[in-house]
Amino acid sequence: MKPDHTIDPALLPALAAFACVARHASFRQAAIELGVSPSALSQTIRNLERRLGTRLLQRTTRRVGLTEPGQHLLQEMLPALQRIGGALQAMEESRDLPAGQLRITTPRFAAEHLLLPFLPAFHAHYPQVQVELSIQPAMIDVVAEAFDAGIRLGESLAAGMIAVPLGPPLRLAVVASPAYLQQHGVPLQPEDLTNHACIRHRSSDGRIMPWEFSRDGHDFTIEVGGALLLNDSHLALHAACAGMGLLQVFAHSARAHLDDGRLLHVLDAWQLPFAGFHLYYPSRDQLAPKLRVFIDFMRAANAAALK
Repeated sequence: MKPDHTIDPALLPALAAFACVARHASFRQAAIELGVSPSALSQTIRNLERRLGTRLLQRTTRRVGLTEPGQHLLQEMLPALQRIGGALQAMEESRDLPAGQLRITTPRFAAEHLLLPFLPAFHAHYPQVQVELSIQPAMIDVVAEAFDAGIRLGESLAAGMIAVPLGPPLRLAVVASPAYLQQHGVPLQPEDLTNHACIRHRSSDGRIMPWEFSRDGHDFTIEVGGALLLNDSHLALHAACAGMGLLQVFAHSARAHLDDGRLLHVLDAWQLPFAGFHLYYPSRDQLAPKLRVFIDFMRAANAAALK
C-alpha cells in the first residue's frame, strides 16, 4: 500500500511562514510581509520545529540561516508553494472574466421560449462560457445538485432563494380542435368541463394536475376527466389537434396552432395572466461572473423581445 502523504492543514500556515523567513533571512522582514509581530512569527517557527522534531533555522543576533534539514525541507516544498501561488494568481486574474461551465436547470417551456432563442447571441458575446441546460420539470435544489441556477414559475420558488423575473407574465389557455368542438359543443364556463373529454397532465411528482381558472378575482381549480393522460405537453398538443379532447396549456405554447386554426380558444374569460418564470440562485455574495452576465443578458434579451 502506498504511504499516505496527506499533509495536516494546520501545518500549512507555519510552512508558508518558514519559507518567508528563509527567503528574507530575517524574522523582522518576514513579519512585516506577513503582517504579524516578530515574536509571534518566532513562536510559529518554534512550534513548527517542535512538531517536526528538528531545528529548521539557525538564529544569531546578526542573521537567520537554514540548518541542513531546513534547507532540505525548503527545497522540497518550494515547488508546491509556487504552484499554489500560481493557482491563486490565475484565479485572481480570472475573477472578473466570465468563463467556465454554467449549469442551469429549467423546464422545457422556459428553455424553448426564454433561453434558446437568445443563446447564439450570448455565446457570441461570451465564448468562454459553456451553458448546460438540464430539462427537468420538477423543482430542484440547485445547491445539492450542483447547479449554478434554476428557472421555475415564481409561485413555486423555495424560500431563501434569490429570484429575478425572466420573461413576460404567462397565461393559460383551454384549447381544442374545431372538429372536437363541432362534435361535442363549446363549454361556456369551467363547470361545463365535466361533460367533456379533457387531456390531462401527470406532473413529475405523480399528481394529476387540476385545471386552474379565475372568477371575480379569485383563483379556483377543477378536477377534469378524460381518457387520455400524458406527462408531455408536446404530445398533449398533438392529441388536441387530433381531436382527442380539450387541453389546458400555456397560451404561448399553442400560439402556432391557434394562428393556423388547428386549435381554437375556449373559456378565455376565466384565464387571467399570472407571474411568469423566474431565474433563481442561492446567494448574491460573490456572484460568479459567468452567472452574472447570463442573468443580465437573458433579462435584457427577453425584455427587448417584448417591445
